[in-house]
Amino acid sequence: MSGALKTVALRSRNAEVWKMMSVMRKMQAGCSLGAIALALSGGAHADMTTDDWGSWGQVVAEGSLGFIDPGLEKGRLWLEGQMRWDGDWRHWYQGVARAALGYSLSDRATVWIGYSFVPTQNAGKPYLAQQDVWPGFRYVLPTEFGTFTFRTMLESNFIRGDQVRYQPRQMFRYLRPFDFEPRLSLIAWDEVFVRLNSTPWGGPAGFGQNRAFLGGGWSFDPALRVELGYMNQYIDSRPNQVMHNLIMGSLFINF
Repeated sequence: MSGALKTVALRSRNAEVWKMMSVMRKMQAGCSLGAIALALSGGAHADMTTDDWGSWGQVVAEGSLGFIDPGLEKGRLWLEGQMRWDGDWRHWYQGVARAALGYSLSDRATVWIGYSFVPTQNAGKPYLAQQDVWPGFRYVLPTEFGTFTFRTMLESNFIRGDQVRYQPRQMFRYLRPFDFEPRLSLIAWDEVFVRLNSTPWGGPAGFGQNRAFLGGGWSFDPALRVELGYMNQYIDSRPNQVMHNLIMGSLFINF
């Protein structure tokens, strides 16, 4: 390649890097403003009693049921496991085991029915073995600017006894591969939780929590991708509030 062509290629690559860095800064600022707005919405007398660092790790496997029988090609299976630490990484406080069956309405839309087991041991509180059942819907929208994913879940949370909390959650996710290296992607998402009813163990009705993530992903091939980044988790557990700053790592397996 001649010197002039190398210079043009380098300038194009640098322009793409600066463009994506600008997008990341804007998204990060938006997440920060969103967290501030949510904190203010919790009420003027709310105390931010917890503000610490921790980490989440998860493995998610998803694929077609066609490996069982070709007639089940549109059926989907979703398996997920998570481990969570808080208290500046000194305390394991929660795990998640999730399984769901789905059906592909099209190459973009999928409906789900699932179950989650969520063992929880918050510091200074009794152990809880929460169980959730939920229907869900996911829509994937590829565009020239990146891929947008919209996921809705309506959870029935069985937290303790026969008190059931109904909690819809809505996620908006954005993935944009870099032009200079398509295996490397910018990833940003936000998920909002709302409690529809008040329960003794599940908290009062209203806004429940917000999770905002910004990071990057690397696709080894279409069947294997890793993601790593920062997640801000704001929880309204009135009269107290919780803010977790989390390093989140994910492994996604497609089959």
